[in-house]
Amino acid sequence: MPTSICPECSEEVYVDAEVEQGDQTVCEECGSSLVVVGLDPIELDLRDEEGYEQNDRDDFDSYDFDDDRY
Repeated sequence: MPTSICPECSEEVYVDAEVEQGDQTVCEECGSSLVVVGLDPIELDLRDEEGYEQNDRDDFDSYDFDDDRY
């Protein structure tokens, strides 16, 4: 069974042999919600409470919503 490292607690996380990028799992040690972001090797990233990958969100902080052009 393939494994990866939890980015939250650094413990080993077992994933299904048929895992695909975007699949979700949970770290049994710390309970963090994780998403598969890489396959060779298996790489996991934390998911935030809205269900988006933390490293793949739009950066709305760069927009000036007070600007009349928007």
